Amino acid sequence: MPKVSALSRLGARLRHWGGLYREFYEQPYRRTLALEQRRKDDFFRLLVLSESLGMPSPASWYCLELTPFVVEDLHRWHQRMGMEHCPVCGFRCC
Repeated sequence: MPKVSALSRLGARLRHWGGLYREFYEQPYRRTLALEQRRKDDFFRLLVLSESLGMPSPASWYCLELTPFVVEDLHRWHQRMGMEHCPVCGFRCC
């Protein structure tokens, strides 16, 4: 059975306490950070699907490759935005 040195035990304890401190520090900001991330994701989704939504986009050719990744959560997005049906032409998710 290998011996665990005192230094490795100390390192493990420091990592544990560091994780607890990080959780304690980040907890009040977690909701704010999640809302900001959702806002950025919505903006990205708008850029990728702008041509499908009827807005001209100079980068639509480059965004075409990203469309399959955005379509995965399109249903939750349009429901969160208050739309009854999906606004993207030719895509039926409901």
